[in-house]
This record gives sequence, C-alpha cells and structure tokens, in this order.
Amino acid sequence: MKKIYDLLFPFLLVALVSVNAFSQSNNTVSGNIKSTINNENIAAVSIIVKGTGTGTYTDDKGNFKLSGIKKFPATLVISSVGFAPKEVLVTSNSSSVSVVLDPTSALAQDVVVAASRLPERILESPVTIERVSSTAIRNSPALSYYDIVGTLKGVDIITSSLNFKTPSTRGFNGSGNLRLNQLVDGMDNQAPGLNFPVGSMIGPTDLDVDNMELLGGASSALYGPGGMNGTLLINSKNPFKYQGLSAQVKEGVMHIGDNARSASAYNDVSMRYARALSEKFAFKFGVQYIQAKDWVAQDYSNFNRGNNPATGKTIPGSRTDDPNYQGVNVYGDETSLDIRKPPSTGDPGTPFLQGVVAASPNPQQFAAILAPYLTNGAINVSRTGYKEADIIDPTTKNLRFSGAIHYKITPSVESSLSANWGSGTTVYTGSDRYSLRDFKMAQYKLEFRHKNWFLRGYTTQEDAGKSFNATATSQLFNEGWKRSFNPANAAGSWYPQYAAVFATGAATTYQTAFVAAKGAGQTDQQAAATAQGVMLANTAAYHSAARTYADQGRPEPGTPQFTKIFDSVAARSISNGGGLFVDKSALYMTEGQYNLTDKVKFAEVLVGASFKRYVLNSGGTIFADTAGRIGINEVGASFLISKRFFKDVLKLTASTRYDKNENFKGRFTPRFSAVITVAKDNNLRLSYQTAYRFPSTQNQWINLVIGGGIRLIGGLPQLRDFYNFKGNPVYTVESVQAFAASGNPALLKQQTFGEYKPESATSYEIGYKTLVGGKLLLDAYAYYTKYENFIGRTTALQSSNGTIPGLLNYKIYSVSVNSTEKVNTQGWGLSAEYLLPNNFSINANAYSDEIKNVPANFITYYNTPKYRANVGLANSGFLYKKRVGFALQYRFQDAYYYENDFGAGNVPAFHTLDAQINFKMPAIKTMIKLGATNLTNHYYTTAFGNPNIGGLYYVALAYNVF
Repeated sequence: MKKIYDLLFPFLLVALVSVNAFSQSNNTVSGNIKSTINNENIAAVSIIVKGTGTGTYTDDKGNFKLSGIKKFPATLVISSVGFAPKEVLVTSNSSSVSVVLDPTSALAQDVVVAASRLPERILESPVTIERVSSTAIRNSPALSYYDIVGTLKGVDIITSSLNFKTPSTRGFNGSGNLRLNQLVDGMDNQAPGLNFPVGSMIGPTDLDVDNMELLGGASSALYGPGGMNGTLLINSKNPFKYQGLSAQVKEGVMHIGDNARSASAYNDVSMRYARALSEKFAFKFGVQYIQAKDWVAQDYSNFNRGNNPATGKTIPGSRTDDPNYQGVNVYGDETSLDIRKPPSTGDPGTPFLQGVVAASPNPQQFAAILAPYLTNGAINVSRTGYKEADIIDPTTKNLRFSGAIHYKITPSVESSLSANWGSGTTVYTGSDRYSLRDFKMAQYKLEFRHKNWFLRGYTTQEDAGKSFNATATSQLFNEGWKRSFNPANAAGSWYPQYAAVFATGAATTYQTAFVAAKGAGQTDQQAAATAQGVMLANTAAYHSAARTYADQGRPEPGTPQFTKIFDSVAARSISNGGGLFVDKSALYMTEGQYNLTDKVKFAEVLVGASFKRYVLNSGGTIFADTAGRIGINEVGASFLISKRFFKDVLKLTASTRYDKNENFKGRFTPRFSAVITVAKDNNLRLSYQTAYRFPSTQNQWINLVIGGGIRLIGGLPQLRDFYNFKGNPVYTVESVQAFAASGNPALLKQQTFGEYKPESATSYEIGYKTLVGGKLLLDAYAYYTKYENFIGRTTALQSSNGTIPGLLNYKIYSVSVNSTEKVNTQGWGLSAEYLLPNNFSINANAYSDEIKNVPANFITYYNTPKYRANVGLANSGFLYKKRVGFALQYRFQDAYYYENDFGAGNVPAFHTLDAQINFKMPAIKTMIKLGATNLTNHYYTTAFGNPNIGGLYYVALAYNVF
C-alpha cells in the first residue's frame, strides 16, 4: 500500500494546487429546458458557457442554475442526447432563461471515448466500436444492461447461471473470459483471485448506468494487459447531471415447462437517488436486489474425461447400463476404480475383485469361475453421483450497493469518492461447476478529474464466502457417508461391498446354469461353456445388484442426514479435506493520464502511467499460498499521438504502451490507425493493433485438484519445482500409455517445459462506416489476427512413488504452458440501423469468426460459433399521445464445439426472441413495461455443461426513468 500512496501523492498535490481559491464571480443564470413534444421538462441537459469549462445540468424538473460566469454577455451552449443543440445569449446577471429543444436523430452523433481515449464522434472512430446509451437500456426487453451487450455486433455471451454472464468478442469465449477487459468507471471488475469478471454481480445498478462502450479487437495499447480481444467500458451516471429519485420493480415468472424446476417467481427491485446540494457538492447512492430460482444444468450425457476434460468425449451409456457412468452435470461419480485389480499395499485406497476371491472358501474354484472378469480388461466402476439440482441451492440472490460523493475543487477539477459492493449466491462454470454462496466483492475508488487529466486509485477486495467446488464436495460427501475403501473396515466400504455382491451374483448365476446344463446331459466342458455364456449375458444385473447393495444407507437429497453430511464437507476448506475454497485476494491500482494537446498544440497527445498489485490469499485452497500470501506487481506507461491532415480528410493515430509484470519480461504494444473521410459522413478506417496478456493470477499460481483427481498447476517454474518435476520426472500421456501397453520403458518421453511467456496477438482491421440521409447508419469490418505464445494447458503424468513401475498408477498434472504453434483467427461483421417515420426504428447485424491453421491435437478453447445474427424492431413512442413503445429483439447463433477444463462437447444452434411493450405516464413520471426474454420458451444452452435457459416473463413498474 505504501508504494501506491507514494505514487498517488504527486498527483494529489497537483490536484490540490489546482484549487487556487476557486476564483469565480457571483454572476448567476437560471432557467428551464423543455421539449417541443408535449412541452415536457428535460432532465440532464448540459449547459456550458461557451469557450470555458463552466457548466451545469438541469435537474429532474428541467431547471438549472449556473454560477461563476465571469462576464456578460455570455453564450450558453445547451445540448442533450436526442435533441438539436442550441446556443442562447445572456446579457445580464441573474437572467432567467427558458429554452425549448427540438428532438432530432442522434444516429451516429454519439461521442465515444473508448476507441482512442479521446472524445470523438462514433462515426469517426478509428476502430470498430459499439455504444449503448441509457435510453437503449431503458427501452430494451433484456433483463439487465449486461444482457444488452449480447445483442451488439461481434459479441457472444456465455451464461453460467441467471446472474453470471460473460461477454466475449472475436473468439475464445468462456466463463470468465480473460481476453476482454471490463472496466466499470475505470475500475477493472475482474475478481483478482477467481479471475472472472463480476460486473453483473457488483457495480452500478441498471438505473445508474449512463452508457456502455464496447471496443472489439486488440486494445492493450490503450487499456493494458488483458485486452487481447476487446474492452468493455461501463460508465455510471454523474450525480451533478442525473438527479432525483428513480426506482424500478420487476416481477416475473420463469421455468414454465421446465422438467427440472416448477414455475417460480423472478424478483428484481432497484432504486437510485442523487442530489446536488450545491454547485460544488453532489452525491448518489443505489441499491438493487435480485432473487430467483436459477436455471439448472442438466446434461446427463455420459462423459469420458480421460486425462484432460478439455479433450474428453461424451460416450453412449447411462447409469443403468454403464457401471462407470459419469454424467456431465452429475457430481461425485468422478470417483472411479477398476474392481478387477489385485490388492496393492502401495495403494491401500483401491478395492479389488481378487480380494473377494482370495477371501472365499474355495479361492481356486472362485477364480476359475470369474476368470473372464479377472483377465479380460478393466472393470471400471464409478461411485453413484448426485445431480446438480440435488447439491446446489437453486436460489440465486444478488444484493448490490453503490454510492459516490462528488466535489468540485474548482470549476474544472472534480473529485469523487465512490464505492461498489455486491454479495450474491449463484453458480459459475470454470474448471468445475462452482456454487458461489455468499460471495462478496467490493471496490473503492478515489478519483480526481479535469478535462485534460485524471488520476484515480482504487482497490478490489474479494471474499469467496461459503463457495464450494461441486465435484470435490460431492466426492468427499460420498466418502463421508461411506468410504470407498477403508483398510480398517473393508466389509463396511463401498467398493469391497460392490465387488463382493458382483462376484457372488456372477458365481451364483454360473453355478445355477452349470447345474442346469449338466441336468440336460451336457459334459462338464460343455456345461462350463454354457454357464459362462449365461453368466456373461447377465453382467448388467450383477452390476445393478452390486450398486444397490453398496448404496445401502445412501442419503437422499433433502433429508437431514444428507444436509448434515454435505454441509459439513462444504464448510471445510479444500486444504483441510473439504470442498470450500477460501479466497480473500485483493487488487490495488493507481493510474493517471494527461492530455497534453493544449500545450503541444500541433497534435493531440496523451500520456499515462499505472501501478497494479495483486495480493493472493486463498489459504492453499486455490493457489500455492499455504506458506503465506503471494504478491504480484505490475507497472505500465502509455503514449498516444493523433493528428489530422488535408483539412481533416485524414486522421492518423499512433500509440504504444509498455507493461512489466514482476514474473515476466516487459512488453511494448504499439497501435497505428488511420481514418479517411471519403465524403461527408463516410469514413474508411484502417488499423494495425497489437495486444498481449500476462498469464492470469491462476495461470501463474493455481494449485487445485479438479474432477478425476487432476491437479491444475500454474506455469511458473516454482510450482514444477514444488512437485519435484526434476527428481521425479513427468511424462507425456501418449508415451505412458505406450509403456503401459508394452511394458517397455524405452517408450517413455519426458514432458518438457519452455520459458513461460505472456500471450500476444497482432491484428489487422479494415472498416467502413457511413450515415445515409441522416436515417441509415451502416457499418462493416473485417479483421485478421495472429496469436503467439498461446496460453493453454498440457497434461503430464508422474510416477506415484518415483519409480518407473509407479507410472502404472500415475499422478495427473495439468500445467499452464505456452503453445509453440501460432494460431490465426479471422472474421467480419455487418450492421445497419434505420430510423423509420413515426419513431419506428429497425436494426440488424451479422458477424462471423473462425480459427485457422489449428495444429493437430492442439486445444484452442476457441469456443465460438461461426455465424451469429441479431435483428431488432422498436418504437419509442406512438399511439395515444405517443406514450406507447415496444421493442423486439431476435438472435440466432450457430452450433459449435466447446472446450473447457470442465468438459468438451457440442453446443447446438439456437434462436431467441425478446420482446417488451411499455406505456409512459409523464404526469407521474412512471412507466409500466410488459416483457419477456426467450419469448418462445425454446430452451437453449450457451456452453457445454451450462444450464438450459428458458423463457422469463415479467412486468416492470419504473419511476423517473425517462
């Protein structure tokens, strides 16, 4: 922390020096702003004294009061999104101004910042960018602003649960995407330890979001490491501009026709209040609470995960016909053993079929009868698992608080102290399905902002609460009610019981059939062959009987016995033999930026710097931090220059950024772009962009056992040293399999590890944007990206006891590594937005992404459909006094193959239709909305192993939102 304060102090000093007595006069102008439509007051209108930084906004009644005018006459510049701007001349102190604004098309007039960190019209952006306004949020049928992002060109959404959604762009989708920066009011909203973005769980409420800007493509040059495929900026409302009380109640119903849940309620209540107590001081606070029964992951396909779930496959079979059945969304059945193996003192936890034979009254005869089972390959048997609905609380809850205090130190320097806090219960898909219970995260920020510079410092504090790993907890739960094998009580253990009943059933069938065959006149040899055939034909029955017997006493979900045992396991940390993962990691960040344009004159110039520190604290449950917290420091600096040529026909921009992580070499990421104005409102854009990401905190330091006993470890050499890869080498999967089949140790091949590096990308993009007749906005882009040092995982096998024979009973490691191969991706996107008469509008987009030149057996985790499309139709006001509005939004997504540490498989194509109709009551500032997401209730899933999503139908009552 001291380093942060040391960096922060010089900037604070600059801000305080800027105060210089706040020397403004008492000249004051007040007034009111109305719309020509129905003569309604307009809130949040900007009023600025032309040529100065002095300004204010109208309140929720359309009134304003502006002080600090140095001299008269003065010109007021009055502007608001959706209205034509006006200039009004005031000539004397205490003037009262009444202004009426005319509605106008705002198409392509939006000003964006994300594209180059400089304000510019979206039409002139040097790269592909999308913007969502507060008006679009209000009129959308989507449940939240996060869902709206999924309708933008180039965007995919992965839904792990009702309240956990991850947007991605340009491929490599997944829960907790690490290649897309997400910044909320400038703060990175990625959980520092768990590594997933939590913008849908904490941050501003729906009522407090001013706008969102999505920058597709490489953006590390502007926003630092992580922006491989894009950056999403979410900006909340300033309390000086947006004042008053706003509230919304949204009640709905979901799970209609759901075979895993009965129909249940959806509850969403939110409120925002903001007030400017003076021209210098304003505050705001907001709260939102969501509660519902969540969607259920219910893929019960038989999944063979092998040595790596990302290369696993679904196979035929179910619990009734496969003794080794392991369901995708069934947990606890990952415990699997071969019951035919003989006892081994080296592995006392393994039960064996030969142990039953040896303990029988006539072992030789018993062995002869069971010979086909003892010698003809493995008989793998899995423990009986539990469905997700049995072990994970279906109730999703999310409580969010946000607040801020703003103080204008001078008319041009505004300070703010803000906080976002959220707590929730939901489900997340990562390397496993995780039940996030009482998860908490908070962000606190101090910021100073001037039109030419800003300085901010913030911290992110994470607490995983009572969250647990579904697989590990279920496996341990099974061990809690009955051990798989207990040397001190073999007869009371699950696998010995299973093996005994299986062997007894097979032997009994054999003997009965043998006697019958002899009675029919067959010879001993003939009778033995007949009996063996009958025995083998009834193998499924022995497995069924064995499982029924071994499962005696198995707790049923919902019973006191089940709850007592399961909760005790879920409450113990992973490091103490439970399923609870502890995570109280933190992030500390300081950054600043200065616009030197006013000083250098000849071009627009920006400089910036940042310092970041992660503090990992999982108590050994996620990271290799049993000996204490792990710190990771990063520093960065950036430079941008932009210049217009040939009477603004050509705009060139160049930028670069340098970042250094203490565990990796420093990296430069340059970017060059050109915008060519072909004709008025017709712009061609070209860009060369580079990006990279340092391996995430988990990529670096994870140390976690997942399903199948696979241990995930980070890519830093310290972890390989900890597991003695030098003294007890690890080998490739293929070579160990070849050794096991042949017994020839010469076939073994050691797994090697090169230098662990940041992942990098180089991208080329061309785009064209045009506004036709002020009514039709067209945008198109195409890109090509090359990836190097691709961060993935490789599986390595290690002897259980340090000897070559010990490789027959190996340990499995999944190690984070860089690929030596280069991977290329390419794609395109088209969009159109057309303003029709009488407030109707239509929009459509289509886009495609695909990966090229993928090496054989290389796991890309690309997880991206080739084709997607969105079509929307809306009206902001028609029929009775133009108070009725509606919106329809259709989405299509192509089928694709999904790879993840949790599993891999096909995701079917789907299409959805969202809709809403609303009625406005301006006299009481109220709007009522009737809406639905997935109106047709066509259930679909967005990723392998994730839940099926059905329709949600709601009615919303909102106050002071328009």
